[in-house]
Amino acid sequence: MRSDGRLQQLVDSSEKRFRSVLALGEERIGNQPLGSSPVIFESPDGLEYGYFLSFGLTSLVIVTNDGRTVEVGIVGREGFVGTPIAAGLNRTPYRAVVQANGNGFRIKAEVLEVMLSSTPNLRLRLNQYAQIQGMQVAQLAACNRLHEIDQRLARWMLMCQDRICSDLLPMTHEFFAEMLGSGRPSVSLAAAGLQKAGLIQYARGTVRIINRKGLEEAACECYGVIRQLDDNPNISPKLLG
Repeated sequence: MRSDGRLQQLVDSSEKRFRSVLALGEERIGNQPLGSSPVIFESPDGLEYGYFLSFGLTSLVIVTNDGRTVEVGIVGREGFVGTPIAAGLNRTPYRAVVQANGNGFRIKAEVLEVMLSSTPNLRLRLNQYAQIQGMQVAQLAACNRLHEIDQRLARWMLMCQDRICSDLLPMTHEFFAEMLGSGRPSVSLAAAGLQKAGLIQYARGTVRIINRKGLEEAACECYGVIRQLDDNPNISPKLLG
């Protein structure tokens, strides 16, 4: 995915166009730094804001009653955190966790709902993105159940790289384990294998991708499926603007 942020560009232009109509104040719409609090929202809480990332990475994570976690979605500057808002809903089953620090544009849920009713193009694109995200969740559910940890780790690194457009991923083995729903020893072993194969370099809580083509070959088929969803010209939010 070329993370060009056109979805956010449409929101920016729409916000400017309707600022006077909606009488929006800076306390209602503004830039939100991400990273000071790693959790944007929790599943039991209502959705107060929708987030459009300018830079950074956010994971959508399911947390079970016994505290186990698994990632079901990744959002960078290509997308939107809080897709239920686009359908008029204020609840979500997942937790949104900041993976890589950055900045984002946030909009109050009730303000965004008014904007969606007044801006058909914005409503269409957010609904399309919600469909993409739903298909991604379905694919990741199959991936987490059927594929080996080294394949899933390679797929996950590629998805992260696509969304932050950088070879350097600021992440630890512990975080890998939480996102993949696996034990840390298994993840560490898989990461060591990828490093030994010359695909990545790991040091001091960061991973550098040094052979993307090789990493794509090491990943399971799910990466290609998700990449095709991202690149589909009929539903991709990259075509905004």
